[in-house]
Amino acid sequence: MKASVLSLLFVATLSVSSFAQQDKSQRASPPDSVNVTTDDGVTIKIHYSKPSLNGRQLGSADFVPLGKRWRTGANETTTFEVDKDVLIQGQLLPAGKYGLSSIPDQYSTTLIFNKVWDQWGTQYDESADVLRVAATPTNSDDSREQFTITADKTGTVALLWGTWRVPFTVKAAK
Repeated sequence: MKASVLSLLFVATLSVSSFAQQDKSQRASPPDSVNVTTDDGVTIKIHYSKPSLNGRQLGSADFVPLGKRWRTGANETTTFEVDKDVLIQGQLLPAGKYGLSSIPDQYSTTLIFNKVWDQWGTQYDESADVLRVAATPTNSDDSREQFTITADKTGTVALLWGTWRVPFTVKAAK
């Protein structure tokens, strides 16, 4: 009988431990998402994790360095999903789900839509890129400690972190 009770307690402890490890909201970079239907009828769904600056400087050699591919968030690959063919910055992206990463730079940020989305964010295969487009970064008056992605009904999506802001447009392809 004691062995059965001890076995039950052991299994219960493992179950609680497993749940705690899978509770992504407790991560240092918690998950977030954006879900919007634009005025032209495109549903955009973005899932990402929100790293914090923690006193670090964007674009430094060891923290989101300029000119190098960045996973555009933390943890798993940031996903970007559209239910219709769209134009991103005027270039065609077929309906579907993609991994979103970027190459930040001072005057232009390259947005990368990759057909492999179900993986850890540091994994990347350039040969699976579906679309690369340029977006112009700007400075924002308000600073954000945590990386944030916004999207609105006009089809403007923005990557925001610190005073860095990278907007890009998503429009239904006609």
